[in-house]
Formats: sequence, structure tokens, C-alpha cells
Amino acid sequence: MDTPIASTPAPSNCGSHCCGAAEPPPTPTPPARAGAVGFHIPSMDCAVEEGEIRRALAPIAGIEGLRFDLAQRTLSLAAAPPVLEAALAAIRNMGFDPQPLAGAAAAPTPHGHHGHAGEGLPRLLASLLCALAAEALTFIPAAAGPGSQILQLAEMGLAAAAIALAGFDTYKKGFYALRAGRLNINALMAVAVTGAFLIGQWPEAAMVMALYAIAELIEARAVDRARNAIKSLLAMAPEDAEVRQADGSWARQLTASVAVGARVRIRPGERIPLDGVILTGTSAIDQAPVTGESLPVDKGPGDEVYAGTINQAAALEFRVTAAASDSTLARIIHAVEEAQASRAPTQRFVDRFAAIYTPAVFALALAVALLTPWLMGYGWLQALYKALVLLVIACPCALVISTPVTLVSGLAAAARRGILIKGGVYLEQARLLKVVALDKTGTVTQGQSVLVEFAPVAAGADRAQLARLALALASRSDHPVSLAIARGLAAECAQPAAVHDFAAAAGRGVQGAVDGLPLVLANHRWIEERGQCSAALEAGLALHERAGRTVAMLADAGGVLAICAVADTIKPSSRQAVAELKALGITPVMLTGDNLTTAQVIAGQAGITELRADLLPEHKLAAIRELQQRFGPTAMVGDGINDAPALAQSDIGFAMGAAGTHTAMEAADVVVMNDELGRLPETVRLSRRTRGVLLQNIALALGIKTAFLLAALFGSATMWMAVFADMGASLLVVFNGLRLLRGK
Repeated sequence: MDTPIASTPAPSNCGSHCCGAAEPPPTPTPPARAGAVGFHIPSMDCAVEEGEIRRALAPIAGIEGLRFDLAQRTLSLAAAPPVLEAALAAIRNMGFDPQPLAGAAAAPTPHGHHGHAGEGLPRLLASLLCALAAEALTFIPAAAGPGSQILQLAEMGLAAAAIALAGFDTYKKGFYALRAGRLNINALMAVAVTGAFLIGQWPEAAMVMALYAIAELIEARAVDRARNAIKSLLAMAPEDAEVRQADGSWARQLTASVAVGARVRIRPGERIPLDGVILTGTSAIDQAPVTGESLPVDKGPGDEVYAGTINQAAALEFRVTAAASDSTLARIIHAVEEAQASRAPTQRFVDRFAAIYTPAVFALALAVALLTPWLMGYGWLQALYKALVLLVIACPCALVISTPVTLVSGLAAAARRGILIKGGVYLEQARLLKVVALDKTGTVTQGQSVLVEFAPVAAGADRAQLARLALALASRSDHPVSLAIARGLAAECAQPAAVHDFAAAAGRGVQGAVDGLPLVLANHRWIEERGQCSAALEAGLALHERAGRTVAMLADAGGVLAICAVADTIKPSSRQAVAELKALGITPVMLTGDNLTTAQVIAGQAGITELRADLLPEHKLAAIRELQQRFGPTAMVGDGINDAPALAQSDIGFAMGAAGTHTAMEAADVVVMNDELGRLPETVRLSRRTRGVLLQNIALALGIKTAFLLAALFGSATMWMAVFADMGASLLVVFNGLRLLRGK
């Protein structure tokens, strides 16, 4: 799922830079290639800054590859040494500080916030104390003579100290932004605070800068919760594993160094360090971190286990099937991070709106400063002060940050439930679905045939003995029907009897001698060929066939002894899931390559009224197109290679991840890791909830901005109020978006 020129936009701390955030990055440069050099840029964490860096690097010839990872705040550059130095110089001229990594892939997980990592909370608190002290001096009664001058100097000195403590980074980045002709919050804050200081509003200028910096810190910490919601899953995988050595001994080593094919041992209660296949032992595995399943799953030899899941009951040994960097858990994290790069429709709208809003308000502030003294009779200082207030209001921070934080929180909430959504666009558009097309096998049903009935034909026959004979023949064959019979009868028989002269008859069944008795385990055709059908038997077989079952019969030379009915049974959750889809106003339709009779039985059990059977892959593709024309937005749910064309054609493709093929998972937009159909209505509900939070955030951001904009123009809004409006609204929408991380 690697995308070229990957940019992984984490939810940005727009409090520091998003006033220019609406500008989309320019045409991407080629992706970083092998040999690229990695750099950590602490203050780069949103698409605006990515766009600024891209524009700065665009004129530099010789850059062979470029890759941004905003979640990690890293940039990988592939270029010759002279070109690399020129690129780094251009980045530094933008006000960024690229720090070399040990390797391009060695991106550290950032902590803290982006714009004030150097100051830290103690420094900002010192700034706030200085600002409060400067404000307190304004309440001291004015005195004449030298005392008044000393008081003013103290007030101005404390204010300057507060601004210096909190605003160095803001001034630095604001200077670079103004030099480049770009309006961002740093530029606006630098101009506004400087202007307030120059017109004598010292305490207010100091308090504005201190409050802005502290609010930014709080906002950044809150945004990091959304950014790290998925990465926290990675911490669930242990850092080391107990690995069998060449001499047969066991030793612990870092999971990153464990090779594929190694044998690993885990004890009860331990987390599984790597993906693998169980070799020895049987245990219950808590798979909630990967699949979202609420109950542990029993697993034994041959079953897959995933890194980060918990071994609950007994010791296990397994063979490693994927490196630590390619585990299912790591791929989930990587896919969700890449999903953040896709801009949802609401986010694109907000970005376009913000691109107009900021320069418009800036022009309005300039007009207020220059024209209101002539048109409205304001004093020049009063007009200038109102213009400075408008500069603070001019940043659409809350509006721009409202969408990425909400969408990333929704993506993280889905991943925790075992729903891997490959982009915010699919999370937002799932609410629009009108129809869901469901493959039958492996989606609505278990995808594995099971023995649903074993019945002796003759009344009073020894069932246990007949089961023993049928098991003896079935256990020697690898045909799916025989395997289902063998699994079903194994619980009734301690050990199958020995079989002599065993042979398989293609398209008919198997035969052999058990306890010296010649027997066959045959299908309907072979029994007819043997002349052993009767009217009563035909009637019984017809009932099974109408129920969508496959029948095999145990027979000897005298006739049929027992009937074995095999079927692919419906998943326990399918009927409830179909009912929930209908309650959401979504029409379920079954598309299957199976025969019509079987499809009708399964559809009836699941509560699906519309179905199409005997479909080849191209027929499923055509069916999706027809459903899109007839209903509108259509989802396809499948797990096989034959579903891939339909998955790609649908508006949103859902792949059943646990049993699904690699092709289906790549073609799908959403992967359900635990194969439960109930995750579909859950995704739709999450999409609708996400949409609701998005609209709430946009309404809050625009409403608060509009109110304070009017207050600044026609009332008595102060810079304090402007900062509270700007940063308060930003914090409000961030915490509102984070609500999606809670609950189901």
C-alpha cells in the first residue's frame, strides 16, 4: 500500500501555522528512493509546511527523490551532496531546522509539541507570570515625576521579558513567513504583538503572546493524542522474543533482528512478538488489538497468530512468517498513516475556504487601520488597535484543524475495532451508501463446509459404528466434502478404523475396505450408478438439496447405510448485520458464483431478499455497475480474487481481511480484519458520527470567528478576546474531534 511521494499528514497543530494552510502542496516531486538521507524537522507537522518546503525546493535541480512523513515529522531527500546542501540551506531559510537522522528510515516518534519544544512549560509559565506582573502594575495609581517613569519602565520591561520568553519561535517563523510573502499565524501574531507594544499596550501584548504560546502547547498535546492513537498499538508488540538457537537452546533477542522462519516460544500471559504460524500447543488468543474481537479465539497447530495479541492459556511455539516491520500490526499502522494523506471532501472545502478567508480578513484589517479614522471618526491609535485585533482573528486555525483531527480520530477508532479504512474520504463517504453487495462464501457464510447432519438410513442402526466407518473413509481423502465429514465425526470417534484398498473415484467419491467390509462414501450420481437409489432416499436427498446442502452417502453392497449432509453455514453475526444495514436505510444484495438453490437458502437465512447467483467475476462487475445506476453509492464486500474487479468498481470496497486474499485486500478501500459482517453497519454509523462532529466543528469555528469579527468591527473586542476566540475555538474543535476515539 505504499504510495509514491508519500505525504502522511498528521493532524496539524494549526495554532502555529495554519493561516496559510489552505494552499495545497504543489505538484509532487519523485518519491524518495534507496540511499535517501533522512532529516527530522521538529516544527514540520502539517500540509502547509510541507507545501512551503516543496516550493522552496522546487527551483533546485538535481533532487532525485523526496518523501514527507508528517506523522513522524521527517523528510527523506535523495540527491548528490552539493544538491543536498543547497536543499538544506533552502529549508533553513524557511525557518526550519532539519536534523540529520542515522538513516532515512530511522524516524523517531516525536514527543511534545512542535513549535515550542525548546521553551517547555516552565518557560511559558515564567512568561505568563511576567505578563501578569506587568498587568498588575497597571492597577497601581499613577504617580507624577520619576515614580511614574519607573513604573512605566518596569511595566514595559516585564512585558518585553514575557514576549521574549514565549515568542522567540513565533517571531522567528513569522519573520521568515513575511519575508516569503506568506501570511500565517506566526506572521500575524508577530505583527499584532509588535504593533500593540509600539502603541503602548505593553501588558496586553505580553499577555496575548503568553496565552497564545500556552494555548498552543495544550493544543499540540491534544493533537498528539489523535496522531499517536494508532502508533500506540505498535507498543503492544514486545521489543524482544524468545528464539530457538541453532544449538537447540533458547535465547531472547530483539524482534527487529528475528528472521522469517525462526522458531519462537511464548508463555501464557505474554504478548505475541511477531506474526507466525503455531507449531506446537493450543491456547486462547486475545486478538482485540488487531481484529477488534471482544472474545479470545482458540488456536492450535497450523493457525496464524499476530504480533501484539495476547497468549492467554498455554505455552506456544510458532514459526515466524513476517519480519517485525512487516507484521500485520505494523501494516495496519502504516496503512492508517497513509490514509491520512487522502483529503476528504470536507477537508478540501475547508482548505479552499481558508485560502480566501485569511487574506480577506487581512485586507479588512488594513482597511480598518487606514480608513476608519476618516469614515468613522476613530482615533489613529484606536483604528490601529482594532486592526491588530482583526489580525489575530484572521487566522482560520480552528476551521482548518477541525477536519484532520476529526478524520484521524475516526480512522483510529475504526482501526481499534479491527476496521482498516484506507483514507478519510472513505470514512466520510460511507454514510452515503445506499446498497451493499455481499459475496456469499466467506462473507455471509463461514467460507468452510461443515457437517450439518449425519443420519443412519435404517431405523435402529448403530450410529456410532456407522460414524466410525464413515470417518475411516473420509479421513483418507483431501476433498473439501470429505474433510468436512471427517472434522464433524472426529468428535464422535476416538480413532478412525484402518482402511485397506483405498481409492478415490473422480467426481463420485471414495471407496475402501473397513474391517473387511467393502464400502463407498459416494455422491448422488455414484449411488444412482450403483442402482441403490429408492423413492424414499430420493425424497430425503431432495430436502437436503433444497436446503443448499451437499450430500455424501455411506453404502455397502446391500445399499445406503447413512447420509452425510455438508453445508457452508451462515456466520452467527450475518443476520444481525443485515438487519442493521436495513435499519440504516441500506439495501443488502447477495452476489455469488454458487448455484441459485444454495444462494436462495443462505440469503433466506441472512434476511437478504435480492440476490444474483451463478456469477463469474465479470458478471459481478456488471452487477455493481447496474446497482450504482439503480440505487446510487454502492459498496462491495468480498474476500476472493474473483471479487477484486467488483471491489475496485464499487464506490467503497470492503474486504474480509482474516480469510481474504491479498488481491482482494489490495483492491478494497476498507479491510475488516476479523471477517465479521457486523463491522459494515458499524463503519456506516462511525461515518455518520464523524460527519456530525465535522459539521459541529465547522459551525463552532465559523460561529466563534464571526461573533468576534463583528465585535472587533463594531464593539469593544480586545486582543485578549481575540486570542481566546482563536485558541479557544481551536482547543474546542480538537477536543470535540477526539471524542471519536472514545466508545464503540
